[in-house]
Amino acid sequence: MIPRYIRPEMSKIWSDTSRFKIWFEIEALVCEAMAEEGRIPKEAALEIRQKGQKAIDQFSDEDLKEIAEIERETRHDVIAFLTWLARRVGENGRFVHLGLTSSDILDTCLSVQLTKATDLLLEDLDQLLAALHVRAEEHKYTKIMGRSHAVHAEPTTFGIKLAGYYAEFKRNKKRLEQAREEIAVCAISGAVGTYAHIGTKIEKEVAKNLHLTPETVSTQIIPRDRHAAFFSTLGVVASSVERLAVEIRHLQRSEVSEAEEFFHKGQKGSSAMPHKRNPVLSENLTGLARLVRSAVTPALENVILWHERDISHSSVERNICPDATEGLDFALVRLASVVKNLQVYPDKMLSNLESQGGLYHSGQALLALAESGLSREDAYKIVQEAAMQTWNGLKQAQTPDEIQANRFETRLKKHPDLQSAERQKALEKVFASEAHYHAVDEIFSRLFEA
Repeated sequence: MIPRYIRPEMSKIWSDTSRFKIWFEIEALVCEAMAEEGRIPKEAALEIRQKGQKAIDQFSDEDLKEIAEIERETRHDVIAFLTWLARRVGENGRFVHLGLTSSDILDTCLSVQLTKATDLLLEDLDQLLAALHVRAEEHKYTKIMGRSHAVHAEPTTFGIKLAGYYAEFKRNKKRLEQAREEIAVCAISGAVGTYAHIGTKIEKEVAKNLHLTPETVSTQIIPRDRHAAFFSTLGVVASSVERLAVEIRHLQRSEVSEAEEFFHKGQKGSSAMPHKRNPVLSENLTGLARLVRSAVTPALENVILWHERDISHSSVERNICPDATEGLDFALVRLASVVKNLQVYPDKMLSNLESQGGLYHSGQALLALAESGLSREDAYKIVQEAAMQTWNGLKQAQTPDEIQANRFETRLKKHPDLQSAERQKALEKVFASEAHYHAVDEIFSRLFEA
Protein backbone atom coordinates (compact mmCIF):
# COMPACT_ATOMS: atom_id res chain seq x y z
CA MET A 1 0.00 0.00 0.00
CA ILE A 2 1.38 3.41 -0.91
CA PRO A 3 2.00 5.86 1.96
CA ARG A 4 -1.03 7.97 0.94
CA TYR A 5 -3.35 5.30 2.34
CA ILE A 6 -1.40 4.11 5.38
CA ARG A 7 -1.73 5.28 8.96
CA PRO A 8 1.54 5.15 10.94
CA GLU A 9 -0.04 3.02 13.70
CA MET A 10 -0.71 0.20 11.24
CA SER A 11 2.42 0.73 9.17
CA LYS A 12 4.59 0.21 12.25
CA ILE A 13 3.20 -3.30 12.75
CA TRP A 14 4.37 -4.37 9.29
CA SER A 15 7.77 -2.64 9.30
CA ASP A 16 10.95 -4.69 8.96
CA THR A 17 12.07 -3.42 12.35
CA SER A 18 8.90 -4.64 14.03
CA ARG A 19 9.15 -8.01 12.29
CA PHE A 20 12.74 -8.56 13.44
CA LYS A 21 11.83 -7.57 17.00
CA ILE A 22 9.10 -10.21 17.04
CA TRP A 23 11.49 -12.80 15.55
CA PHE A 24 13.95 -12.10 18.34
CA GLU A 25 11.25 -12.30 20.98
CA ILE A 26 10.16 -15.74 19.73
CA GLU A 27 13.75 -17.02 19.64
CA ALA A 28 14.50 -15.62 23.11
CA LEU A 29 11.32 -17.15 24.59
CA VAL A 30 12.22 -20.55 23.14
CA CYS A 31 15.71 -20.32 24.64
CA GLU A 32 14.29 -19.37 28.04
CA ALA A 33 11.81 -22.25 27.94
CA MET A 34 14.62 -24.63 26.95
CA ALA A 35 16.73 -23.35 29.84
CA GLU A 36 13.89 -24.07 32.25
CA GLU A 37 13.86 -27.65 30.98
CA GLY A 38 17.63 -27.89 31.39
CA ARG A 39 18.24 -28.34 27.68
CA ILE A 40 20.52 -25.31 27.46
CA PRO A 41 22.41 -23.45 30.22
CA LYS A 42 20.34 -20.79 32.00
CA GLU A 43 23.22 -18.36 31.73
CA ALA A 44 23.20 -18.87 27.96
CA ALA A 45 19.51 -18.03 27.75
CA LEU A 46 20.11 -14.98 29.95
CA GLU A 47 22.95 -13.75 27.75
CA ILE A 48 20.88 -14.30 24.60
CA ARG A 49 18.08 -12.24 26.11
CA GLN A 50 20.30 -9.45 27.41
CA LYS A 51 22.65 -9.01 24.46
CA GLY A 52 19.98 -9.70 21.88
CA GLN A 53 17.51 -7.31 23.54
CA LYS A 54 20.12 -4.56 23.62
CA ALA A 55 20.84 -5.06 19.93
CA ILE A 56 17.16 -5.12 19.01
CA ASP A 57 16.41 -2.05 21.14
CA GLN A 58 19.17 -0.17 19.30
CA PHE A 59 18.13 -1.56 15.92
CA SER A 60 18.93 0.90 13.13
CA ASP A 61 18.99 1.27 9.37
CA GLU A 62 22.54 -0.02 9.43
CA ASP A 63 21.30 -3.27 10.98
CA LEU A 64 18.66 -3.54 8.25
CA LYS A 65 21.37 -3.11 5.63
CA GLU A 66 23.55 -5.74 7.30
CA ILE A 67 20.71 -8.31 7.36
CA ALA A 68 19.89 -7.52 3.74
CA GLU A 69 23.50 -8.04 2.77
CA ILE A 70 23.63 -11.41 4.51
CA GLU A 71 20.38 -12.43 2.81
CA ARG A 72 21.82 -11.58 -0.60
CA GLU A 73 24.40 -14.29 0.05
CA THR A 74 22.32 -16.87 1.93
CA ARG A 75 19.10 -16.35 -0.06
CA HIS A 76 17.24 -17.01 3.20
CA ASP A 77 15.70 -14.26 5.32
CA VAL A 78 15.52 -16.14 8.64
CA ILE A 79 19.10 -17.41 8.36
CA ALA A 80 20.21 -13.86 7.57
CA PHE A 81 18.57 -12.60 10.77
CA LEU A 82 19.99 -15.47 12.84
CA THR A 83 23.48 -14.71 11.53
CA TRP A 84 23.06 -11.06 12.48
CA LEU A 85 21.82 -12.07 15.94
CA ALA A 86 24.64 -14.54 16.51
CA ARG A 87 27.17 -11.79 15.84
CA ARG A 88 25.62 -9.74 18.67
CA VAL A 89 25.21 -12.59 21.15
CA GLY A 90 28.56 -14.28 20.67
CA GLU A 91 29.35 -17.91 21.53
CA ASN A 92 25.98 -18.59 23.14
CA GLY A 93 24.34 -17.76 19.83
CA ARG A 94 24.77 -21.46 19.01
CA PHE A 95 21.76 -22.19 21.25
CA VAL A 96 19.45 -19.96 19.23
CA HIS A 97 16.95 -21.71 16.92
CA LEU A 98 17.66 -25.20 18.24
CA GLY A 99 15.04 -27.67 17.01
CA LEU A 100 13.11 -24.98 15.14
CA THR A 101 12.27 -24.40 11.51
CA SER A 102 11.87 -21.08 9.77
CA SER A 103 8.11 -21.58 9.70
CA ASP A 104 7.99 -21.67 13.50
CA ILE A 105 9.35 -18.13 13.50
CA LEU A 106 7.60 -16.82 10.39
CA ASP A 107 4.13 -18.15 11.14
CA THR A 108 4.15 -17.29 14.83
CA CYS A 109 5.39 -13.80 13.99
CA LEU A 110 2.62 -13.42 11.42
CA SER A 111 0.07 -14.39 14.06
CA VAL A 112 1.41 -11.68 16.37
CA GLN A 113 1.29 -9.10 13.59
CA LEU A 114 -2.22 -10.06 12.48
CA THR A 115 -3.60 -9.93 16.02
CA LYS A 116 -2.02 -6.52 16.58
CA ALA A 117 -3.44 -5.33 13.27
CA THR A 118 -6.86 -6.68 14.21
CA ASP A 119 -6.78 -4.86 17.53
CA LEU A 120 -6.34 -1.62 15.60
CA LEU A 121 -9.18 -2.53 13.23
CA LEU A 122 -11.46 -3.24 16.20
CA GLU A 123 -10.64 0.19 17.61
CA ASP A 124 -11.48 1.67 14.21
CA LEU A 125 -14.83 -0.12 14.21
CA ASP A 126 -15.62 1.24 17.66
CA GLN A 127 -15.02 4.78 16.38
CA LEU A 128 -17.25 4.17 13.37
CA LEU A 129 -20.00 2.62 15.48
CA ALA A 130 -19.91 5.58 17.85
CA ALA A 131 -20.23 8.02 14.94
CA LEU A 132 -23.12 6.07 13.41
CA HIS A 133 -24.91 5.90 16.76
CA VAL A 134 -24.69 9.65 17.32
CA ARG A 135 -25.92 10.51 13.82
CA ALA A 136 -28.68 7.87 13.93
CA GLU A 137 -30.05 9.34 17.17
CA GLU A 138 -29.75 12.84 15.73
CA HIS A 139 -31.89 11.89 12.72
CA LYS A 140 -34.09 9.29 14.38
CA TYR A 141 -37.26 11.00 13.11
CA THR A 142 -35.87 12.77 10.03
CA LYS A 143 -38.17 11.66 7.22
CA ILE A 144 -36.58 10.43 3.99
CA MET A 145 -37.77 8.49 0.99
CA GLY A 146 -36.80 4.85 1.01
CA ARG A 147 -35.79 3.56 -2.40
CA SER A 148 -35.76 0.20 -4.08
CA HIS A 149 -34.12 -0.22 -7.49
CA ALA A 150 -33.03 3.43 -6.89
CA VAL A 151 -36.71 4.41 -7.34
CA HIS A 152 -38.98 5.95 -4.69
CA ALA A 153 -40.62 3.20 -2.64
CA GLU A 154 -42.01 4.13 0.81
CA PRO A 155 -40.82 6.58 3.49
CA THR A 156 -38.43 5.71 6.27
CA THR A 157 -36.23 7.91 8.45
CA PHE A 158 -32.61 8.82 7.97
CA GLY A 159 -32.05 7.56 11.51
CA ILE A 160 -33.33 4.11 10.58
CA LYS A 161 -31.10 4.15 7.53
CA LEU A 162 -28.03 4.90 9.68
CA ALA A 163 -29.17 2.43 12.33
CA GLY A 164 -29.11 -0.28 9.69
CA TYR A 165 -25.46 0.47 9.01
CA TYR A 166 -24.76 0.49 12.74
CA ALA A 167 -26.26 -3.00 13.03
CA GLU A 168 -24.18 -4.20 10.07
CA PHE A 169 -20.91 -2.92 11.47
CA LYS A 170 -21.81 -4.33 14.87
CA ARG A 171 -22.06 -7.74 13.20
CA ASN A 172 -18.77 -7.04 11.47
CA LYS A 173 -17.13 -6.38 14.81
CA LYS A 174 -18.24 -9.81 16.05
CA ARG A 175 -16.92 -11.38 12.85
CA LEU A 176 -13.59 -9.64 13.27
CA GLU A 177 -13.32 -10.69 16.92
CA GLN A 178 -13.91 -14.28 15.86
CA ALA A 179 -11.36 -13.95 13.05
CA ARG A 180 -8.83 -12.60 15.55
CA GLU A 181 -9.38 -15.57 17.82
CA GLU A 182 -8.88 -17.96 14.92
CA ILE A 183 -5.65 -16.35 13.77
CA ALA A 184 -4.13 -15.94 17.26
CA VAL A 185 -2.23 -19.24 17.20
CA CYS A 186 1.37 -20.25 17.70
CA ALA A 187 3.34 -23.06 16.04
CA ILE A 188 6.66 -24.04 17.62
CA SER A 189 6.65 -27.65 16.45
CA GLY A 190 9.74 -28.12 14.30
CA ALA A 191 10.11 -29.93 10.98
CA VAL A 192 6.77 -31.26 9.63
CA GLY A 193 5.14 -30.36 12.94
CA THR A 194 6.03 -33.50 14.93
CA TYR A 195 7.92 -31.85 17.84
CA ALA A 196 10.73 -34.36 17.23
CA HIS A 197 13.39 -31.88 18.33
CA ILE A 198 11.36 -29.59 20.56
CA GLY A 199 8.69 -30.36 23.13
CA THR A 200 5.08 -29.28 23.28
CA LYS A 201 5.73 -27.67 26.66
CA ILE A 202 8.06 -25.15 25.05
CA GLU A 203 5.40 -24.27 22.49
CA LYS A 204 2.85 -23.73 25.26
CA GLU A 205 5.23 -21.45 27.14
CA VAL A 206 6.00 -19.37 24.07
CA ALA A 207 2.32 -19.13 23.16
CA LYS A 208 1.43 -17.98 26.68
CA ASN A 209 4.01 -15.19 26.61
CA LEU A 210 2.84 -14.02 23.18
CA HIS A 211 -0.85 -14.19 24.17
CA LEU A 212 -1.49 -16.87 21.57
CA THR A 213 -2.73 -20.46 21.73
CA PRO A 214 -0.84 -23.46 20.33
CA GLU A 215 -1.94 -24.67 16.92
CA THR A 216 -3.96 -27.88 17.34
CA VAL A 217 -2.19 -29.74 14.55
CA SER A 218 0.55 -27.91 12.69
CA THR A 219 2.08 -29.37 9.57
CA GLN A 220 5.29 -27.39 10.01
CA ILE A 221 3.11 -24.40 9.23
CA ILE A 222 -0.08 -22.98 10.67
CA PRO A 223 -2.82 -24.25 8.32
CA ARG A 224 -3.92 -21.51 5.96
CA ASP A 225 -7.66 -22.06 6.34
CA ARG A 226 -7.29 -19.80 9.36
CA HIS A 227 -5.82 -17.03 7.23
CA ALA A 228 -8.42 -17.56 4.52
CA ALA A 229 -11.19 -17.04 7.07
CA PHE A 230 -9.42 -13.95 8.38
CA PHE A 231 -9.08 -12.27 4.99
CA SER A 232 -12.61 -13.27 4.02
CA THR A 233 -13.78 -11.37 7.09
CA LEU A 234 -11.77 -8.34 6.04
CA GLY A 235 -13.48 -8.60 2.67
CA VAL A 236 -16.93 -8.57 4.28
CA VAL A 237 -16.05 -5.52 6.37
CA ALA A 238 -14.72 -3.79 3.25
CA SER A 239 -17.99 -4.49 1.44
CA SER A 240 -19.90 -2.87 4.29
CA VAL A 241 -17.62 0.15 4.02
CA GLU A 242 -18.38 0.39 0.33
CA ARG A 243 -22.12 -0.04 0.81
CA LEU A 244 -22.25 2.98 3.12
CA ALA A 245 -19.88 4.94 0.86
CA VAL A 246 -22.08 4.27 -2.17
CA GLU A 247 -25.16 5.37 -0.20
CA ILE A 248 -23.47 8.68 0.58
CA ARG A 249 -22.40 9.07 -3.05
CA HIS A 250 -25.98 8.58 -4.16
CA LEU A 251 -27.40 11.01 -1.61
CA GLN A 252 -24.90 13.63 -2.79
CA ARG A 253 -25.95 13.41 -6.44
CA SER A 254 -27.17 16.81 -7.67
CA GLU A 255 -30.62 15.38 -8.44
CA VAL A 256 -30.93 14.06 -4.86
CA SER A 257 -28.88 16.44 -2.66
CA GLU A 258 -30.11 15.00 0.63
CA ALA A 259 -26.67 14.72 2.22
CA GLU A 260 -23.08 15.41 1.27
CA GLU A 261 -19.53 15.13 2.50
CA PHE A 262 -18.22 18.10 4.43
CA PHE A 263 -16.56 20.56 2.06
CA HIS A 264 -13.60 22.26 3.72
CA LYS A 265 -12.75 25.92 3.34
CA GLY A 266 -10.20 26.18 0.56
CA GLN A 267 -11.07 22.75 -0.83
CA LYS A 268 -11.25 22.49 -4.62
CA GLY A 269 -13.66 20.10 -6.31
CA SER A 270 -12.38 20.32 -9.88
CA SER A 271 -9.45 21.82 -11.73
CA ALA A 272 -11.80 22.91 -14.53
CA MET A 273 -15.19 23.54 -12.86
CA PRO A 274 -15.05 25.76 -9.78
CA HIS A 275 -18.63 24.92 -8.75
CA LYS A 276 -17.91 21.23 -8.11
CA ARG A 277 -18.34 19.59 -4.68
CA ASN A 278 -17.55 15.94 -5.31
CA PRO A 279 -17.91 12.94 -2.93
CA VAL A 280 -14.22 12.17 -3.29
CA LEU A 281 -13.79 10.55 0.12
CA SER A 282 -16.63 8.11 -0.45
CA GLU A 283 -15.34 7.34 -3.94
CA ASN A 284 -11.94 6.71 -2.41
CA LEU A 285 -13.55 4.31 0.07
CA THR A 286 -15.10 2.37 -2.80
CA GLY A 287 -11.65 1.96 -4.33
CA LEU A 288 -10.04 0.91 -1.06
CA ALA A 289 -12.79 -1.68 -0.51
CA ARG A 290 -11.96 -3.21 -3.88
CA LEU A 291 -8.31 -3.50 -2.87
CA VAL A 292 -9.11 -5.16 0.45
CA ARG A 293 -11.45 -7.65 -1.21
CA SER A 294 -8.77 -8.47 -3.77
CA ALA A 295 -6.88 -10.25 -0.96
CA VAL A 296 -9.66 -12.76 -0.40
CA THR A 297 -9.17 -14.98 -3.46
CA PRO A 298 -5.39 -15.44 -3.05
CA ALA A 299 -5.92 -16.11 0.67
CA LEU A 300 -8.37 -18.87 -0.22
CA GLU A 301 -5.93 -20.28 -2.77
CA ASN A 302 -3.19 -20.30 -0.12
CA VAL A 303 -5.08 -23.02 1.75
CA ILE A 304 -3.96 -25.61 -0.79
CA LEU A 305 -0.27 -26.30 -0.08
CA TRP A 306 1.76 -29.40 -0.94
CA HIS A 307 1.97 -32.06 1.79
CA GLU A 308 3.27 -30.64 5.09
CA ARG A 309 4.28 -27.30 3.56
CA ASP A 310 5.53 -25.32 0.63
CA ILE A 311 6.12 -21.59 0.27
CA SER A 312 3.70 -20.74 -2.53
CA HIS A 313 1.72 -18.80 0.09
CA SER A 314 4.70 -16.75 1.23
CA SER A 315 4.93 -14.17 -1.55
CA VAL A 316 1.17 -13.72 -1.43
CA GLU A 317 1.11 -13.04 2.31
CA ARG A 318 4.05 -10.65 2.19
CA ASN A 319 1.78 -8.47 0.06
CA ILE A 320 -1.78 -9.03 1.21
CA CYS A 321 -1.16 -9.01 4.97
CA PRO A 322 0.10 -5.45 5.17
CA ASP A 323 -1.90 -4.15 2.22
CA ALA A 324 -5.31 -5.47 3.29
CA THR A 325 -4.99 -4.47 6.95
CA GLU A 326 -3.49 -1.08 6.13
CA GLY A 327 -6.14 -0.40 3.51
CA LEU A 328 -9.04 -1.39 5.76
CA ASP A 329 -7.60 0.54 8.71
CA PHE A 330 -7.37 3.68 6.62
CA ALA A 331 -10.85 3.14 5.17
CA LEU A 332 -12.56 2.65 8.54
CA VAL A 333 -10.97 5.76 10.04
CA ARG A 334 -11.87 7.80 6.96
CA LEU A 335 -15.45 6.50 6.97
CA ALA A 336 -15.89 7.41 10.64
CA SER A 337 -14.78 10.95 9.80
CA VAL A 338 -17.15 11.14 6.83
CA VAL A 339 -20.08 10.06 9.02
CA LYS A 340 -19.19 12.50 11.82
CA ASN A 341 -18.97 15.43 9.42
CA LEU A 342 -21.74 14.45 7.01
CA GLN A 343 -23.89 17.41 5.99
CA VAL A 344 -27.57 16.40 6.17
CA TYR A 345 -30.43 18.33 4.55
CA PRO A 346 -33.79 17.32 6.09
CA ASP A 347 -35.77 19.90 4.07
CA LYS A 348 -34.46 18.43 0.82
CA MET A 349 -35.28 14.96 2.07
CA LEU A 350 -38.86 16.03 2.73
CA SER A 351 -39.09 17.84 -0.60
CA ASN A 352 -37.93 14.75 -2.48
CA LEU A 353 -40.29 12.58 -0.46
CA GLU A 354 -43.28 14.68 -1.57
CA SER A 355 -42.05 15.22 -5.13
CA GLN A 356 -44.14 12.42 -6.61
CA GLY A 357 -47.47 13.53 -5.32
CA GLY A 358 -47.89 11.06 -2.50
CA LEU A 359 -47.39 7.90 -4.56
CA TYR A 360 -45.74 6.30 -1.55
CA HIS A 361 -49.24 5.77 -0.10
CA SER A 362 -50.06 3.22 -2.82
CA GLY A 363 -49.25 0.18 -0.67
CA GLN A 364 -51.45 1.38 2.17
CA ALA A 365 -54.23 2.26 -0.27
CA LEU A 366 -54.11 -1.25 -1.73
CA LEU A 367 -54.48 -2.80 1.71
CA ALA A 368 -57.26 -0.43 2.77
CA LEU A 369 -59.34 -1.10 -0.35
CA ALA A 370 -58.89 -4.85 -0.02
CA GLU A 371 -60.02 -4.62 3.60
CA SER A 372 -63.05 -2.57 2.52
CA GLY A 373 -64.37 -5.45 0.42
CA LEU A 374 -62.69 -5.16 -2.98
CA SER A 375 -60.77 -8.15 -4.28
CA ARG A 376 -57.01 -7.66 -4.09
CA GLU A 377 -56.80 -7.90 -7.88
CA ASP A 378 -59.41 -5.18 -8.41
CA ALA A 379 -57.89 -2.99 -5.72
CA TYR A 380 -54.44 -3.32 -7.27
CA LYS A 381 -55.81 -2.38 -10.70
CA ILE A 382 -57.55 0.75 -9.37
CA VAL A 383 -54.57 1.90 -7.31
CA GLN A 384 -52.08 1.31 -10.11
CA GLU A 385 -54.28 3.18 -12.59
CA ALA A 386 -54.41 6.22 -10.31
CA ALA A 387 -50.69 5.94 -9.63
CA MET A 388 -49.81 5.91 -13.34
CA GLN A 389 -52.05 8.93 -13.94
CA THR A 390 -50.17 10.75 -11.17
CA TRP A 391 -46.79 9.58 -12.47
CA ASN A 392 -47.49 10.88 -15.97
CA GLY A 393 -49.58 13.91 -15.00
CA LEU A 394 -47.00 15.44 -12.68
CA LYS A 395 -44.47 15.45 -15.50
CA GLN A 396 -46.72 17.83 -17.43
CA ALA A 397 -48.11 19.85 -14.51
CA GLN A 398 -47.00 23.48 -14.38
CA THR A 399 -49.30 25.41 -12.05
CA PRO A 400 -50.13 24.67 -8.38
CA ASP A 401 -53.67 23.74 -9.43
CA GLU A 402 -52.38 21.28 -12.02
CA ILE A 403 -50.02 19.75 -9.48
CA GLN A 404 -52.82 19.39 -6.93
CA ALA A 405 -55.13 17.84 -9.52
CA ASN A 406 -52.52 15.22 -10.34
CA ARG A 407 -51.63 14.23 -6.80
CA PHE A 408 -52.19 10.56 -6.04
CA GLU A 409 -54.75 11.29 -3.32
CA THR A 410 -56.80 13.45 -5.70
CA ARG A 411 -56.68 10.90 -8.51
CA LEU A 412 -57.58 7.98 -6.30
CA LYS A 413 -60.48 9.69 -4.52
CA LYS A 414 -62.03 10.59 -7.89
CA HIS A 415 -62.04 7.01 -9.14
CA PRO A 416 -65.67 6.05 -9.99
CA ASP A 417 -65.45 2.73 -8.13
CA LEU A 418 -64.40 4.41 -4.88
CA GLN A 419 -67.19 6.92 -4.37
CA SER A 420 -68.95 5.15 -1.51
CA ALA A 421 -68.72 6.82 1.90
CA GLU A 422 -67.06 3.73 3.34
CA ARG A 423 -64.26 3.69 0.77
CA GLN A 424 -63.75 7.45 0.91
CA LYS A 425 -63.40 7.16 4.68
CA ALA A 426 -60.86 4.34 4.24
CA LEU A 427 -58.86 6.53 1.89
CA GLU A 428 -58.91 9.45 4.33
CA LYS A 429 -57.23 7.22 6.91
CA VAL A 430 -54.64 6.14 4.37
CA PHE A 431 -53.52 9.65 3.49
CA ALA A 432 -53.53 10.81 7.12
CA SER A 433 -51.50 7.82 8.22
CA GLU A 434 -48.02 7.96 9.75
CA ALA A 435 -47.68 4.18 9.68
CA HIS A 436 -44.24 4.32 8.08
CA TYR A 437 -42.80 5.79 11.28
CA HIS A 438 -44.66 3.84 13.97
CA ALA A 439 -41.86 1.33 14.60
CA VAL A 440 -38.97 3.81 14.83
CA ASP A 441 -38.75 3.72 18.63
CA GLU A 442 -38.94 -0.06 18.79
CA ILE A 443 -36.26 -0.47 16.12
CA PHE A 444 -33.92 1.85 18.02
CA SER A 445 -34.67 0.17 21.32
CA ARG A 446 -34.02 -3.27 19.84
CA LEU A 447 -30.69 -2.15 18.41
CA PHE A 448 -29.17 0.22 20.93
CA GLU A 449 -30.58 -1.10 24.21
CA ALA A 450 -29.88 -4.77 23.50
